[in-house]
Amino acid sequence: MTYLSQQEKYSVTDHLMPDVVALAPRPRKMIETGLSRNYLEEIVAKHLYDGGVQDLQTLIARIALSGPVLEEIIGHLRNSHYVEVRGMSDHNVGLRYALTDKGRALASAALLKSGYLGPAPITVEHYASIVNAQTVHGHEITKEKMQSFFSDVIIDSNLLNELGPAMHSGRPVFLYGPPGTGKTYIGQRLARLLSGPVLIPHAIAIGETTIQLFDPVVHQPIELNDDGMRLQQGFDPRLLLCEKPAIVSGGELTLDMLEIQYSENTKTYQAPLHLKATNGIYLIDDLGRQRVDPVDLFNRWIVPLENKVDYLNLGTGKRFPIPFDMVLLFSTNLNPVDLADDAFLRRIGHKIHFRPVSPVEYKQIWKGVCAERSIDYDADLLDFAINHLHKKHEVSLLPCHPRDLLGMALDQARYLSNNNSITQDMLEKAWSNYFISLDSDLQTVSPDMHI
Repeated sequence: MTYLSQQEKYSVTDHLMPDVVALAPRPRKMIETGLSRNYLEEIVAKHLYDGGVQDLQTLIARIALSGPVLEEIIGHLRNSHYVEVRGMSDHNVGLRYALTDKGRALASAALLKSGYLGPAPITVEHYASIVNAQTVHGHEITKEKMQSFFSDVIIDSNLLNELGPAMHSGRPVFLYGPPGTGKTYIGQRLARLLSGPVLIPHAIAIGETTIQLFDPVVHQPIELNDDGMRLQQGFDPRLLLCEKPAIVSGGELTLDMLEIQYSENTKTYQAPLHLKATNGIYLIDDLGRQRVDPVDLFNRWIVPLENKVDYLNLGTGKRFPIPFDMVLLFSTNLNPVDLADDAFLRRIGHKIHFRPVSPVEYKQIWKGVCAERSIDYDADLLDFAINHLHKKHEVSLLPCHPRDLLGMALDQARYLSNNNSITQDMLEKAWSNYFISLDSDLQTVSPDMHI
């Protein structure tokens, strides 16, 4: 699983900026958190147990609740003799708090129930309302935006005009075609297309069970300018303003990765991959090569795709609904008909075929690779590649070939101290090493490589 990073510093005048204060106002009273008093007391007790004697500012930073809310919780803990007040230290100007023996017993019992030790969660109901308010299906993809976004990519205009409406629709998209036609590369580019900020909670609470959602590998907090920082001071710090998530899963994907993960050792729950991709894009690459049967994978998706709601299970047997809000991209080298039945393919809607490129596009890609790798461009060498190697061996022109063949030929040139000048002999040797020749009839098998 990978995350496609996209860094940007946002201005408060950016039209993509959500009204975060309205979506997630900062709680000023304990009741406004949506969490029970018992639950909040256990969270504070666990943090005091983990961090020892702490002042209010430290607890605010750790638990992401405002001072008035924490003072209210600590007041209840003090009245129940779970917490005692310590005097100020040389490094602290305010009161400090510590657990009593009774409080340590409370914290120990709480940690046995849940090992989560982070900012306070928001309720699953609150989370659902935030997801629906910033739905990924509210975006607009225009022809001009697609052309601008792919201006540095050699891509057939007809293919681009198929991809644009598919992404605008917000419906799942199936990218299929032979290996090396650019599906993975274009899919990853598409995954970065829906930029813009969304609110991501550190964790969500189902009853008194905490599921950690924010993942620093997946979610990238947005750096706001100074005006933005001042404007956003009023929103709930239990959530972070992040770039829309874009996740890619390949052959490592298993069915259990789409369910809540529970660790017996740490007694913590982790959100599944697709939940982390909410309000963003999830690309499943190399479909059909995962350690899960495609039919089982499709059966897992079919109800959420239809109803826009997924149902997840906790280890306790509790089952709860969660919004299913993302753009799903499937990429495969296999025939979609061999992977899914008509019912599932109908729900996908957009099925886009990637084909070999034309000689003109191949030439453009070839020139681009030469410029990128500082290779001396030779028109005769390109003609040799197309009209001798490809035509002789009846190998289609694929977008990956210029990069791979020139790269292997460049390895030879540098080995021979020939700088960056590639000869036809070097290119022919690269060809013979790149493809697998069977006996003497030069039957070739294209390696499973992507761009």
